[in-house]
Amino acid sequence: MSSRRTPWKRWSMVAEQLAAATGGRKEAVCRARLMEGTGRWSINGRPIEDYFPSATHRMVVSEPLRITSTEGRYDIFAKIEGGGVTGQSGALRHAIARALVDLDPGLRPALKSAGFLTRDAREKERRKYGLKKARKAPQYSKR
Repeated sequence: MSSRRTPWKRWSMVAEQLAAATGGRKEAVCRARLMEGTGRWSINGRPIEDYFPSATHRMVVSEPLRITSTEGRYDIFAKIEGGGVTGQSGALRHAIARALVDLDPGLRPALKSAGFLTRDAREKERRKYGLKKARKAPQYSKR
C-alpha cells in the first residue's frame, strides 16, 4: 500500500462525523468525503478556487451546503474523474448532497425538492450514420 493514499477506514478514526458518497453527471464521476471541520475544500488535491476558477461552477458545487445551511461545518475532500468542468461540478454537487443525507437524514426533503439527489440522466446523443452530427444533416441542394 502506498503512503500517498489514505484508506477510507483510517478516515473514520479521525472524525466522528464522516460520510463518503459518489456522484455522477455526464461522463464525470466524483467520490467525495465530508467530515466535520472548518469548511476546507480539496478537489483532486487542489483548493476549490484553483480547480473551479469560474464562480458559476463554484456556486453549483456549494448549492447543497447553502440550501441546508451547513456552509463552513464540513471539510470536503473529493476525487473527480472524467468529463468536463460542467459535468465535474454537477458530479461533485450530487456527491455532496448524498453525503449530507448520510450525515443527517433530516436534510433529505430539502435536497430532494431542490433536485440534488437525482442523478441527471441526460447524456450526449450518439452520432448516426448519414448525418454530420447526432441530428445535423448534410447540406441539401435542390438543383
